[in-house]
Amino acid sequence: QVQLVESGGGLVQAGGSLRLSCAAPQNIFSGSINTMGWSRQAPGKERESVAVMTYDGRRNYVESVKGRFTISRDNAKNMAYLQMNNLTPDDTAVYYCSAAISSTTGRAQTYWGQGTQVTVSS
Repeated sequence: QVQLVESGGGLVQAGGSLRLSCAAPQNIFSGSINTMGWSRQAPGKERESVAVMTYDGRRNYVESVKGRFTISRDNAKNMAYLQMNNLTPDDTAVYYCSAAISSTTGRAQTYWGQGTQVTVSS
């Protein structure tokens, strides 16, 4: 079982910034981590994908965070980051890291972290 470890959540005022980090195990071949991404789930809402980044650097964002959030990866360290700027109370949620990893058979499976709470006060 692959464990992803998130860090960096917390409480911040509206307009502030946070940086989330996600660590995948170092013993995984970095080239097998096809995509890494961030999703979030606010109370009473469904989980939504916020940002995704492929191994070769392509990025996609949900419309509501474009221009404010930036996803990045350090493939050498099997790390992903989410820089969140100009946060608003609507960004309050539990943020989850995910990684789609291919096995030696070529089959990809998505793994999730435990989540980190982000709370934005008005």
